[in-house]
Amino acid sequence: MASTASDAIAQSILATDLVSRALELVPIPAVHLLVSGGQFELFAMNRAYRLAGLGVVAERSPMIAELGPRILAFLESQHLRSDFDWVLGDSVDCRYYRVTMARTFTSLRDRCTVSFIDQTSQVQTERSLRREMTTDSLTGLPNREGFEELFEAVEDRTVNAVLAIDLDRFGRLNSCLGSLAGDELLITVARRIKGALRARDTLARIGGDQFGILMTIDDDREDAHALADRIQRTLTAPFRLTDYEISVECSVGIAYGADESGDVAELIRHAQFAVKRAKASGLAESYMPQDFAIARAQFSMETALRRAIEKRELRLAYQPICDLATGRIVSFEALARWTDEDGQIHCPTAFIPVAEESGLIVPLGRWAIDEAARTLAAWDARHGGPCGVKLAVNLSAIQLQRDAIAPVVEAALASSGLTGDRFTLELTESAIVTDPDRIAETMHALKALGTTLAMDDFGTGYSNLAYLQKLPIDVLKIDRSFVTGMLADRDKVSIVRAILSLAQALGMKTTAEGVETNELAQTLAALGCTYGQGYFYAKPLEADAAYAMIAPAVVPA
Repeated sequence: MASTASDAIAQSILATDLVSRALELVPIPAVHLLVSGGQFELFAMNRAYRLAGLGVVAERSPMIAELGPRILAFLESQHLRSDFDWVLGDSVDCRYYRVTMARTFTSLRDRCTVSFIDQTSQVQTERSLRREMTTDSLTGLPNREGFEELFEAVEDRTVNAVLAIDLDRFGRLNSCLGSLAGDELLITVARRIKGALRARDTLARIGGDQFGILMTIDDDREDAHALADRIQRTLTAPFRLTDYEISVECSVGIAYGADESGDVAELIRHAQFAVKRAKASGLAESYMPQDFAIARAQFSMETALRRAIEKRELRLAYQPICDLATGRIVSFEALARWTDEDGQIHCPTAFIPVAEESGLIVPLGRWAIDEAARTLAAWDARHGGPCGVKLAVNLSAIQLQRDAIAPVVEAALASSGLTGDRFTLELTESAIVTDPDRIAETMHALKALGTTLAMDDFGTGYSNLAYLQKLPIDVLKIDRSFVTGMLADRDKVSIVRAILSLAQALGMKTTAEGVETNELAQTLAALGCTYGQGYFYAKPLEADAAYAMIAPAVVPA
């Protein structure tokens, strides 16, 4: 019996000696410990362990203090090895370790070796990279990804709202003053917005010229609108940039966590979506689910419209324009109409804005010019010579900005064998004011082709009378809003009379839209209006029906 005990002690001493020597060969902190009577003994350790400051005396070892229960559980288990991560110290100064506990001798159940791989540098590097990935380098604010992470950490989203702030005119300022001035403006704007927030609100830069705010709602949803108003007031004071004082306005969209069942990214998108309506209204706007449905419908319409244009499935309807003095039809306005392959009729007021926003207005406008020229040439062929009327085609502001209109019209005239004086091109006031110099150049090019130029919806925009005098405009079209109900409204009569006097002074003819009664036509003629257009004469007609209105009135040559 005594011999057996002595052998066990000898084996233990030998084992310890072997472990001690082996530990010194290990480049990472490692310790061999023994548990006896519930007490820990640090039996052997290497130099790396001593330098790590993990404690060389069991009673005062921070490692034993924190990992002791876990080590005991490991020794009582059947596992030969256990690996886990461990953090030692507070958040200001802490070390990150990967800990491995392993049985040195499977026959001895009261001891194990614990080794430590220091991962502090790796963790700090990863955190630094993560911080760079989630932080906007210009403003130091969280970026889109960082903003989403902050919101993900919120426990109760129902009391939170997201505000998306879009700076108006930033793109124009950036292109005119340069990127350095643009960066300076963004930094200054960020500081101002931050100064308008409460301590618990979070500001982020979620896009080029767009900021996001995560706020907590205290009372009701008016809190979000109150914050939006405060931010807009904060930005009203001019910003000093180099030699300029720049006024900055913003549009604010709001989405509420209580309304959203989806992820954080979707909530932010909804706030950004509400910005679009805010730009139109000039007020802070909350996201409404029906807006998204409308947008989806518009995207669906865009797809269908693109196919319809490619397959030439649209058609033109023609509304007569009459000489008020004689009642003779002098022209037809060509209006786009679309009935899809399922037989659904799409209203121009619905698909034309979609075409303008998507850029489809360019191929649509080219098709309309070409189709109108073909139709007029076909009428001449049926008549045996010029049929005596013009065709008027509308030009969109987007179309004028993005396309070379004069060559398109010239090509259409050439292919149909028409002269320019058979075509009237109608532009709106808004189209002219977008880029007056470029539009003026286009108008002179069109005039050189012999076409007639008309300003549509006159009186509803912001015409510059100096440009009006310089531009080669032949006809002013008085908007229907002034003509409808004119006989019972003295103010409308005064406006119409003023427009007619202006046109006469500038040597232009006039067309009144919205003529629906004979009495109204006679009154306009008496006031000196040249032409009339409206349901009194006819609704927009198909090509054959329109030709039927002029065929009897014109004697073939």
